[in-house]
Amino acid sequence: MNSLAGNRTKLGFIGMGSMGSRITRRLLEHGYKLVVYDRDRSKAEALTRHGATVAGSLAELAGAADVILSCLTNDDAVQSVYTSPDGVFAHAPIGTVILEMSTILPQTSRELARGGANLGLHVLDIAISGSTPAAEQGTLVLLAGGNPNIFRTVEPILQAIAARYFHLGPSGSGTTMKLVVNTLLGVGMQAIAEACAFGQKAGLDRDLLLHVLSQTAVVAPAHAGKLLRAARNDYSPQFPLRLMNKDLRLIVETAASRDAAMPAAQAAFQISSEALSFGAEEDFSAVIRQMEKLARLKGAYQEVA
Repeated sequence: MNSLAGNRTKLGFIGMGSMGSRITRRLLEHGYKLVVYDRDRSKAEALTRHGATVAGSLAELAGAADVILSCLTNDDAVQSVYTSPDGVFAHAPIGTVILEMSTILPQTSRELARGGANLGLHVLDIAISGSTPAAEQGTLVLLAGGNPNIFRTVEPILQAIAARYFHLGPSGSGTTMKLVVNTLLGVGMQAIAEACAFGQKAGLDRDLLLHVLSQTAVVAPAHAGKLLRAARNDYSPQFPLRLMNKDLRLIVETAASRDAAMPAAQAAFQISSEALSFGAEEDFSAVIRQMEKLARLKGAYQEVA
């Protein structure tokens, strides 16, 4: 396969959501020619001012690209985009490389890779670790599974959008590692939410508590900024709660399929599910508010009793 650097390579990108649109802009800034597609055509057309071309269908995109990337909402969306009669697999030329970047079940990644291989296509799972600001700045961490030779070939593309990238093993390894990472992200935020509610119930000032906690070594960098935003009651989405809840569900389901005990992840999944009713599109750090509310309700109940 020829070099995949800059304007010598035609890329197709499917899914112009919060992450996909930002990654697309990074690739355009690095000189790549991109054709983009989204079911909501207006989202794709918004990228034309940055230099992208809009495909009218998945078939059109598949036929125009050397490498296809996708960043989609869930397993069903991924299966539909690739395996439906009018999907990518039905129209991509033999030898096309596919970088599937969605957070999905590892089993889905493996099925996709097998299905692509049967058609002469090269499919890697390239899971994304990082928020929308990291996507804008090109500082994502990418977690890959699949053929190591294909991984090495696509490194110029990965370098354009990420600060670090790792090959974890065969197909499904990248999405598995993403679930491992998001276990710590989701469970860690739930622990922080409980600690914040506990500290306030024990008499600490909320603003001071959040500030000091953000300065301690026990809070990961991914969580520290969330505490400062929570102090302003700012839960605008960098990583929406609905997506964290989806990822926690994938974690719990994958763990169950492997007989792995995950009591803390199960509890975090339950709390995030309850928090969805208060704002699915808010940042996943909104579980802080959820635990604070539960603490207040419990206190009010005890006073009445």
